[in-house]
Amino acid sequence: MRRFSTLCLWMVCLAPWAAGQGAAGTEGQLEPRFLVDMPSAGMLDKGSMALDVDFYQEGGVLFALSAGVLDRLSFGISYGGAHLIGSSSPVMNELPGVNVKVRIVEESVALPAIAIGFDSQGKDGYIKELDRYTVKSPGLYAAASKNYTLLGFFSLHGGINYSFERTDNDKDFNLFFGAEKTIGPVLSLVLEYNMGLNDNSGDAIGKGQGYLNTALRCTLGKGLTIAVYIKDLIHNGQDINAANRTFRLEYARVL
Repeated sequence: MRRFSTLCLWMVCLAPWAAGQGAAGTEGQLEPRFLVDMPSAGMLDKGSMALDVDFYQEGGVLFALSAGVLDRLSFGISYGGAHLIGSSSPVMNELPGVNVKVRIVEESVALPAIAIGFDSQGKDGYIKELDRYTVKSPGLYAAASKNYTLLGFFSLHGGINYSFERTDNDKDFNLFFGAEKTIGPVLSLVLEYNMGLNDNSGDAIGKGQGYLNTALRCTLGKGLTIAVYIKDLIHNGQDINAANRTFRLEYARVL
């Protein structure tokens, strides 16, 4: 906990000197492509590439590489595993993840941006015995995002998804919601609520309360963003009595 608190403190201290053009703050030039675990309608620009690296519990690291193919089309691949950091033997994910996103409606004064896509990458480690990730992958999804001017920028997000991780016999559709508020030129605060409707029955690991997550994002330089996450604040996961603390590095650039 002390190391995590120190990381958050460094982000706040560095914020006044950080350059813009990341995915956080009022000077951010990149569209946030996800809330915490769930997707937004944000897209990569055509001809750009992004590398995202998630660091999670048990020395886990997840690498994701994405590309903006067209103005409204992106795709990516991801792979990682647990114990990549530390002295234990690595335990890799069963398969690489793949994702494809298409923006079908551009944001206007009256309408939110709307994207549909597929993402097979779950989060926070693969559970081999259950043939699923700790946080199920979105699978097929539709996401909407709308931005407003409010002491900087304020964004609302929501969506529906259907995960193909169903060996726990919970095959329901799922809903998710979120909000993001800029705090000055390079900081943003994010709140996400994943209802977990597909993770609350059968052999699922959720308790039926949903997953409440928060994040603090900070632009560190041109195209570079760091995010610290506090996940499952209401302890919805089985045998969970403390929130899960992780962080992510995002780097994007036009080729």
